Amino acid sequence: LNKPEWYLTQVLMWIGNHAKFLDDKIQPILDKAGSSVNAGLEFSRGLVMLILEKLAADIPCLLYDDTLFCHLVDEVLLFERELYSVHGYLSSFPSCMHILSEESCFQRWLTVERKFALQKMDSMLSSEAAWVSQYKDISDVDDMKVPDCAETFMTLLLVITERYKNLPTASRKLQFLGLQKELVDDFRIRLTQVMKEETRIPLGFRYCAILNAVNYIATVLADWADNV
Repeated sequence: LNKPEWYLTQVLMWIGNHAKFLDDKIQPILDKAGSSVNAGLEFSRGLVMLILEKLAADIPCLLYDDTLFCHLVDEVLLFERELYSVHGYLSSFPSCMHILSEESCFQRWLTVERKFALQKMDSMLSSEAAWVSQYKDISDVDDMKVPDCAETFMTLLLVITERYKNLPTASRKLQFLGLQKELVDDFRIRLTQVMKEETRIPLGFRYCAILNAVNYIATVLADWADNV
């Protein structure tokens, strides 16, 4: 259960290793018979169906172990990325995202994603470098004077989007968007709490860093507004 990458990697190797044989030897036979079947894609589809069976059997066994469940999700997302980008798998075919979209699994994924995002926010705001810009010594790179915590937070949101963007239904994607909105609001509250401690010195280093953080986040969210 703790090594899903073993069978996921094995399937990717099988697909890659058989591609030339299927294209050179099997596809011409299908073409000659007037079939519209793509040998390589059908081979990939058959192997993915085995993975779906394996996932359906494994997921109930690790649903409540955060570490194992997160590892499984991470490995499945890496597998899906390579399957589509390297091997040309079709979005209309069955995929692992359908298994991750099933109710019990999906709700667990959301819960775990929220838990780890909040932990990440705790650590980024308690870091000594939280209010310092990574690029403070490079003036032409950092005209917004973005503190480290704001940049890390927006990267966190972007990573979450990358993880859920290939879900098969809009309703599931919207639930993840709801989580991102909760995280933005949580971050806003945390900034407000820190700001209240700094109101005595409004021109102080940290107060200005909070204003820069808010300006940066608002700017990036506006840039993302075109991303359906």
